[in-house]
Order: sequence, then C-alpha cells, then structure tokens
Amino acid sequence: MSGEFIGPPWQADWSKEAEETRDTLPADGREALLAARAELVTAKDPYFRGIDSDLDLPSSMSVEPVQSTRPGGMHVLYFGRGRGWLRYHFTPRSPDPQIVIDEVFWQ
Repeated sequence: MSGEFIGPPWQADWSKEAEETRDTLPADGREALLAARAELVTAKDPYFRGIDSDLDLPSSMSVEPVQSTRPGGMHVLYFGRGRGWLRYHFTPRSPDPQIVIDEVFWQ
C-alpha cells in the first residue's frame, strides 16, 4: 500500500488548545462542533476545493481558506449557523493523511 493515497474517513487530531476549548463548550456548542468534525473527516476533499465544492455540507456549515492565495493551507469550517468555527489544516501524506484542528471558537 506504500505510495497509495488513502481516502476518507480521515484521521483527525486536536491541538491542546483546541481540545481544551472543545471540552469547555456548552452541550449545544459541542454537539455542533462534533457534527462539523464528522463532516470534515468524511469529506472527499477536506479543503473543499473548486466552485461550490462545499454544497454537500449541511446548510449550517461552510468552509473557506484562511488566505485565498494559499488554497492548500489553513482553512476555517464555520458551524452552528455561524456561531462557531474551527481552524484546521490537512496533511495529505501517503501513509497517514491527517486533519489537524488547531483552534476552536464558539459564541
């Protein structure tokens, strides 16, 4: 299997800060966050590249790159109808592709 690209579901990891924030969210925020994470790890392309590529997401979620000039860099997934977001990057390495969630926000 060496060199073969593995598809979803992707592995996901949380930075310590994101994990701590996740653990302090109210029940509705945590539920919305976990639903967003589920959408992210099962996405065909975690960067949602292309025109209207995030149409498969529930209407309460959307994704965009942090910098439009770096479409392969950090992205933000908005969830909970805009009440929260998580910032992540995707490492598409062959042996172990992984999504790293490094920041979570809920208001």
